[in-house]
Amino acid sequence: MTDTFHSGGSAPGTDKDAGGRGGAPARPAGGNGGGPLRPLRRGGAAESREIHHLGLVAALVLLCAVGLVTEPGNFATSGNIVGILALAATIGVITVGQTFVIIGGGIDLSVGAVMALASVWATTVATQSYGPAVMALCAILVGTGAGVASGLLISYGRLVPFIATLAMLVAARGLAQRMSDRRTQLVRPENDAIEALSTTKVLGLPLVVYIFAAVAAAGWLLLNRTTFGRRTFAVGGNPEAARLAGIDVRRHTLMLYALSGFCCGIAAIIIMARTTTGSSTHGDLYELDAIAAVIIGGTLLTGGRGTVVGSILGVLVFTLITNLFILNGLETSDQLIAKGAIIVIAVLLQRRGLRSPT
Repeated sequence: MTDTFHSGGSAPGTDKDAGGRGGAPARPAGGNGGGPLRPLRRGGAAESREIHHLGLVAALVLLCAVGLVTEPGNFATSGNIVGILALAATIGVITVGQTFVIIGGGIDLSVGAVMALASVWATTVATQSYGPAVMALCAILVGTGAGVASGLLISYGRLVPFIATLAMLVAARGLAQRMSDRRTQLVRPENDAIEALSTTKVLGLPLVVYIFAAVAAAGWLLLNRTTFGRRTFAVGGNPEAARLAGIDVRRHTLMLYALSGFCCGIAAIIIMARTTTGSSTHGDLYELDAIAAVIIGGTLLTGGRGTVVGSILGVLVFTLITNLFILNGLETSDQLIAKGAIIVIAVLLQRRGLRSPT
């Protein structure tokens, strides 16, 4: 079941229970409160999502066409395609976690800095002495720990997500700089199993791309086929109604930020594999790229509605744009302006869609 609870929806208004076990959500026929309840139409929401996804696919096709026209000798090469997918893998894993947080009604500005901190911690001399498996585990634990810290501040400390994650962004980036002394830490040759994730190819694709695919598939299943996913929609759509329906909103919010941190830890492993380094500069502005991908993927900033598929398509759109700008030798500033314009257009289209009658 997908999108059982929509933005602004009310969990107690379902035919059965808040856990999402059957029953269509309902809303008052009168519009603002009183009157009998009538079921929400799911077909319209599903069709809207499919249309949005098709629009993103069309945008990808258009961007590919632009690449073939402007740089026919460089764009369609296997090396460039693999490079696009490898770059998308790092942002994509982070975006999966960000999708859950935003659907749940929050936002995480710290993802880039947390990824940098995880990469630095995992590449210290002490950590590397234990081998690649411990390095990978360390990255995941550091990322998850940072997510838990943000979640505690938001769910139990009652801080606004924007403020809590902004504080985590600054603290994580500062700690990464302190630990590395602002230097880039190299992955030692004896730990080349980390680098092998990027250099080893299966069916022509590096292992990091398969890691990205596995995280995306797991995220889709978690969001659409589990009680955790249904509760995420409920908490994002109407936290008070979710609480009255028996959902522990604070604990669930904590788990969402822990999941985001977990994804940052996996992304740190990928960035270490691709660059063979750990650095406090890793992940600069990744939080903006991840949020932008989630937005153009169709997830509402107010929470309660969104898809992992849309977010992944959003990642590919932005990655293709970045690749086209690089191939055509365009300025980075122009690239940022283009991305900003896309974000504004996506938000305006969201608002227009919310105003249209269902």
